[in-house]
Amino acid sequence: MSIEHFWAVIPAGGAGTRLWPLSRRTSPKFLRDLRGSGRSLLQETYDRLVPLVDDRFLVVTGAAHEVAVRGQLADLGPGAVLAEPSPRDSMAAIGLAAALLELADPDAVMGSFAADHVIEGSDVFATTVAAAVEVARDGWLVTLGIEPTHPSSAFGYVRAGDPLAGHAGASQVAAFVEKPSAEVAEGYLADGGYRWNAGMFVVRPGVLLDLLATWHPDFAATLRRIAADATLLDELWPTLPKIALDHAVAEPAADAGRVATVAAGFDWEDIGDFDSLAALLGADGEGTMAVLGDASLVRAIDASGLVVPDGRTIAVVGLDDVVVVDTPDALLITTRSRAQDVKAVVAALPESGHDGLT
Repeated sequence: MSIEHFWAVIPAGGAGTRLWPLSRRTSPKFLRDLRGSGRSLLQETYDRLVPLVDDRFLVVTGAAHEVAVRGQLADLGPGAVLAEPSPRDSMAAIGLAAALLELADPDAVMGSFAADHVIEGSDVFATTVAAAVEVARDGWLVTLGIEPTHPSSAFGYVRAGDPLAGHAGASQVAAFVEKPSAEVAEGYLADGGYRWNAGMFVVRPGVLLDLLATWHPDFAATLRRIAADATLLDELWPTLPKIALDHAVAEPAADAGRVATVAAGFDWEDIGDFDSLAALLGADGEGTMAVLGDASLVRAIDASGLVVPDGRTIAVVGLDDVVVVDTPDALLITTRSRAQDVKAVVAALPESGHDGLT
């Protein structure tokens, strides 16, 4: 199944603040086992990609997480983990990987896959990625468009345009659309031409950097300078803009007719908050209590939602769609409907002198 000259780039960053107190700056969600599988989300991402790339990996993570990432991915070579001196968003992280691969392998095609996504259906995933690689070899920036299963307002969307000649299942991207309202999302599903934007991109490294140079020439030039001379990393990295790949390249490139999308039929989940985690673990909103951890510690009577115990018994009585997350130094109690608001708690912690809890 290995795809010749195909490289997997895994951006492993972010704090996952909506999953606090499970996810912290020191132990973000991609390093956690959030499915009870015995493997972290990062390790599951690696497992999914290794049949397609063998040992052709570049994992880009923060300096604070480098040791943990290397520990979880012990089979990777010493040069396969790139440590960012400071967070500069996804364009810098993925762009640095592209600049290094441009020098290392002139025939390379790279795929960027976030470290914290959950994907079911490995065969469909592999087939979809292989199709995207073939489109990318023709000079396109390719995004995998997830077939939506419900009218979600939590994700951005890709609007597919004309079919791409010579590539079955691929289309030009007419536009990227920001997260819509629930009503607008229902219209997208009815239309049928919209897919979720999961932020998975496949592209030749030189194509990505040349596209970046079209709108941000200094940015692209600096990434190439760092790749050519690693001693410049600490000096030049802080000068790079903080911007996502979507905004820096994908959106303007789509307007210029340079982006394609391949329809992805595999099951995909971005565990963005405890509501989505509860659904992933089987809470159906109809009386089911999902548990992440030791289920023998949870007592639920006429209650539903999600409980994450941490060594002590938790009893929930008469509460629907509740979220209880127990950790040694913090306890979260909320509802699935307010799961997005957990981020506000984390933002306020430093103001009350509790920065260490973040």
